[in-house]
Amino acid sequence: MGSLQLPKLTTNLNKYQKLSKEQAGHIRHFYNLAAQNDGEWKHMGSQEPMQEFLDAYRYQLALMSYAVGVTHYHRMPALRSVFKPLFRRLIHKMLRREVWGYWFSTSHAGPKTNPKQTTLRQPWADPVVRENIMYSGHLLLMTSLYGMLFQDDEFEKPGSIVFNWNPLFWGLGPETFTYDNRSLQKAILAEMERNDWVGVCCEPNLVFVVCNQFPIIAMRYKDIRDGTHVAEEVLAKYQKSWNKKGMVSPDGLLVDWFMVEQKTTTPARDVAFTAWAGAFMNTWNSNFVHNNYDRQALGFITKVDGEIRLQRNTVASAIRKLVSEDNTSPSSLSTLEKAQDIAAQAPPSPFLYVTPTYGYVTQWLSELGKKKELEALLQYADEKLYGTWENGGYFYKRFDGHGGNDWTFMDPFSGNGGIPYSTLNVKNGQKKMWEEPWTRSMLEERPWVDGAGLESGGVWDAELGILLVTGRTWDGSLAKLELTARNLKAGEWAAFVGGRCLETRSLGPKADFEVFAEFGGDEVDVVFKLMDIHGEA
Repeated sequence: MGSLQLPKLTTNLNKYQKLSKEQAGHIRHFYNLAAQNDGEWKHMGSQEPMQEFLDAYRYQLALMSYAVGVTHYHRMPALRSVFKPLFRRLIHKMLRREVWGYWFSTSHAGPKTNPKQTTLRQPWADPVVRENIMYSGHLLLMTSLYGMLFQDDEFEKPGSIVFNWNPLFWGLGPETFTYDNRSLQKAILAEMERNDWVGVCCEPNLVFVVCNQFPIIAMRYKDIRDGTHVAEEVLAKYQKSWNKKGMVSPDGLLVDWFMVEQKTTTPARDVAFTAWAGAFMNTWNSNFVHNNYDRQALGFITKVDGEIRLQRNTVASAIRKLVSEDNTSPSSLSTLEKAQDIAAQAPPSPFLYVTPTYGYVTQWLSELGKKKELEALLQYADEKLYGTWENGGYFYKRFDGHGGNDWTFMDPFSGNGGIPYSTLNVKNGQKKMWEEPWTRSMLEERPWVDGAGLESGGVWDAELGILLVTGRTWDGSLAKLELTARNLKAGEWAAFVGGRCLETRSLGPKADFEVFAEFGGDEVDVVFKLMDIHGEA
């Protein structure tokens, strides 16, 4: 009796996208940070001690979750079991009091955000009921993404989002504020309406353009799940409101904010908020974002003698002025040197903290597909901005100093979230997710792999009937995993590990197929293949 002839894998697996070592390292770093004990925030400490500035925990957590989202959607859609627990852990961290407790003091407000104010307001601890879109908007998008990507209603259930306000020695007892994704969205919509649809305030009295992009995107994903049209209706009112107020400054940059009581806009001081807004406004306003890139990036992103660099705000502002008034070339060395001389004579900024511009700009470049500019800034970051490996994770370590004309500053927002996001995103990544979000029916049909590790990659090729998982260990150690292909179509399937067929099975609809695979420091491909009618793989 002859031995059973197992099929051979003839498909070229090199055509399937895999994460680079650095990209996989970013995902591992997200996991390392999210897996810390509650109350530990290693590598996440911000410049401002009260979590009120732009590198606060909430922004880092949000960007890490968005990076997980674009990676899962665009690069590794078959690895639900890897990304879902990580995403959920980031949401858990987002609900910690250390992240949102700043709002109680901020809610008092003051003349810094409203010059007319002479007495403090009565404060409130609930971080989402009024204003504070700089937290609530990100939380809404995180929970809406979770629902869309994983078709999970966990945060749509009543009481699933809980804020426990329980300072140890303050107050008359603990308070609990309970929401879910839908009631959170309802609170945000009420605030938008109260402000005539220009958006929700971040700090009291100030509506930032950038911070209101995130809840708008979240509403789109909620519409897909609920069969509603809220985002479309909000955008019509939002655009009409801003058309009256003027979202764009004469220099082409988006205004920083609108002052509700004064009914005035504040021109941009640099490219930071324009870049970050553009990276996410590209979802619904893509022509505007792409068409305005050149004049917005002018001076801030330079190409001089073939070297692409991000310039500090003082230098960039001088370049923009020289180009406008003297008609000099923004790409000439003489213009750059003259701008650097002008910047050196400028008085130091009285503001204590530095905006995380590097992380904002790289997100912008990644979304708009500015490949040369992005690669140059990422290479500079890897070589000069403290790229660090730790426990298999790759990030950019915080450094608060400045070094002459070279960019040396690195903040935890850019180092933990902004730059990693930019390496994991793809051109028009947010736009594609906005236009083609995953639906229940799509995920009900798509196979996926359970049991894979963080250093794995996973794709489903519906045309060829291939479910591919590529794995390795970050430290070279050996790991034996049971990988289970779930939700497979009915038919004859073969499982291959390292190119060798281990087993074939005849499966019914929505079946599972499990294999054991050993991973080490070298990549190993595990393939589940739907065979054709001739039994070939």
